Amino acid sequence: MAISESVSLRKVRRRKKMSAKDVVFYTILYAFFLLFVVVTVYPLIRILLYSLTNSYDMPYVVFFHLPRELTFINYGLFFDNDAFRHGLVISVLRVLIGTFAGTMCSSLLAFILSRKKFIFKKGLAVFWTITMYAQAGLVTTMLLYKKLYLHHTFWVYIIPCMVSILNVMVIRTYMKSIPDSFEESAQLDGAGYMKIFTSIVMPLCKPVYAATALFLAAYQWNAWFDNLIYNHFDDQYATLMYELMKRINDFPYPSNNAGCFPSYPTVTAAGIIVAAIPLIIIYPFFQKWFVTGLTVGGIKE
Repeated sequence: MAISESVSLRKVRRRKKMSAKDVVFYTILYAFFLLFVVVTVYPLIRILLYSLTNSYDMPYVVFFHLPRELTFINYGLFFDNDAFRHGLVISVLRVLIGTFAGTMCSSLLAFILSRKKFIFKKGLAVFWTITMYAQAGLVTTMLLYKKLYLHHTFWVYIIPCMVSILNVMVIRTYMKSIPDSFEESAQLDGAGYMKIFTSIVMPLCKPVYAATALFLAAYQWNAWFDNLIYNHFDDQYATLMYELMKRINDFPYPSNNAGCFPSYPTVTAAGIIVAAIPLIIIYPFFQKWFVTGLTVGGIKE
């Protein structure tokens, strides 16, 4: 009976005619999203075509035409370099370790702030929120890292990023949406706070963890300024983005090497693709949890 009712409801909805206002609304909506997709995808496709061509084919590279001759020589300038391959290893380690450590530390602090019985939660929340806007500056930060012996080490990429107040607040808001009955039932069974955190809270916070991990991974992958400031003279800790930045800046500009193969714009395009492709590949695996984590984590009481 329930199946026949659902089928009949579907038929009624299909037969129901849309009003003129609905037609106009959906037409404008679909046109807007189609335009948004084109504006978003077109630059990436054009940059990809630039990276697969040479300086002579550049004027002929348009959206619907391939270059006259495809070449990977622009990518060879990066991958044939030992420093570039070493920087790739450092960046991968930085993403894996930094993302895991940042997510776990932020979630632990968020769990503490989300407990109703923690009397200092409001004061700490206000104090940490102030630190998001009031910072000591670059020179003071460099002196602090030097006193902590973080200069010329790999851990200067990890330890300062282990706690992000923005991530803490987002995760805390998500944890507040978990019913208190779960914690009370676990406490009646003799579970402590650490057991509640690992067995109940963490499994329920997968969506917000995925969103936080994606933001942290994107930051760790794209960061190069901290390499320039703290590990400028240590090639063993050079990251992929830092090596990429150096190679692009050291490559002659077109005005100085007109007709050169490859050229500055094509090398720059190849560098952009190398930096963007990993995040484009990773995002679909997090998409299942990403939207839920942001929407629920962004709801304020």
